Amino acid sequence: MHLHPYSSIAEQFAAYRQIIDVHEFGNGNINDTYLVTTDIDSSEEKQFILQLINTQVFKQPMLIMQNMRALTEHMRRRAREEGHRWEMPRVLPTYDGQDFYLDLEGNFWRAISYVHGAQSFDTIKDISHAREVGYALGTFQYLISDLPTDKLADTLEGFHITPRYLLNFDRAFSQNGFKSNTEVKHCLAFVEQRRSLAPVLEDARDQGRLRLRPVHGDPKVNNVMIEALTGRAVSLVDLDTVKPGLIHYDIGDCMRSGCNTLGEETEQWETVHFDQEIGAAILEGYLTQARNFLTEADYEYLFDSIRLLAFELGIRFFTDHLAGNVYFKVKHPEHNLQRALVQFKLTESIEAHEADIRNIIQIMASRPI
Repeated sequence: MHLHPYSSIAEQFAAYRQIIDVHEFGNGNINDTYLVTTDIDSSEEKQFILQLINTQVFKQPMLIMQNMRALTEHMRRRAREEGHRWEMPRVLPTYDGQDFYLDLEGNFWRAISYVHGAQSFDTIKDISHAREVGYALGTFQYLISDLPTDKLADTLEGFHITPRYLLNFDRAFSQNGFKSNTEVKHCLAFVEQRRSLAPVLEDARDQGRLRLRPVHGDPKVNNVMIEALTGRAVSLVDLDTVKPGLIHYDIGDCMRSGCNTLGEETEQWETVHFDQEIGAAILEGYLTQARNFLTEADYEYLFDSIRLLAFELGIRFFTDHLAGNVYFKVKHPEHNLQRALVQFKLTESIEAHEADIRNIIQIMASRPI
């Protein structure tokens, strides 16, 4: 039997199980992820997730594991107390009881349990799915809303701080501005016209209107696990970006990811648009749980976050294109430019729907708990 080259790595976490198969899993832009299948008959233990952590991005992977332990333990306890059916990935130990493995090259590997009987989707399938995506984020935030932020390390300093991304963009442009074609010029003009949007959330935080809370950091549609039998959301996975932050980063990113039905990898960027019906369903699902902890000021900045997070990701993709594609994985040299165009088009569409989005938020906020 021909085994995958990483089978020997997977064996470090397999305990008494024999490795049958290892293959690439998902389409993450940062870490390399593999689904491992073993010879155990039990559906709960037959498969697990093996990940090679990108230490160029996550420079302190030990802190990621520390955060994961603190968060999952807290969330499991809260889910039991609240009666929520909610699955959290478990960190799987190595033979010697560590929650990570360093190979001979110094690469950092970890293994986590696989959420069985559930699957994720890259884009929203229908309105019911949209509602479940919102519900998943609301549930996640609610279950950790009382977790003190000092229990979590800031593993990605500056993550979702839009003014910092703008500074990185300015630096990349000053060094690589010669890469100028029609699409690059369009992106440059787009950023300049909206430069003043960048500090809206950080200014509100500095003024004391918004406060730091635990956040997921990357609540994209494909991180929401949907139970196959019921169609209900049962987990929000990919916990590497968990840290103290503004909850607006999360809902803005979730709406950005969910309301673009063409997905962030589409090549038809000109036809990208904000799907208002899906947006309303995500917000409805989200607020069924989030209304338990949102403040008046939180509601006030929801629209700003929805627009900002699409704009921010566009800036990040565009910056990486100018810098030579050093952060996000790419399939061709123009890949990050194409991704930036998608996010900027989505931002434009969100702006066109501002009145409708604000109206949806107001209606949801005024409903009795």
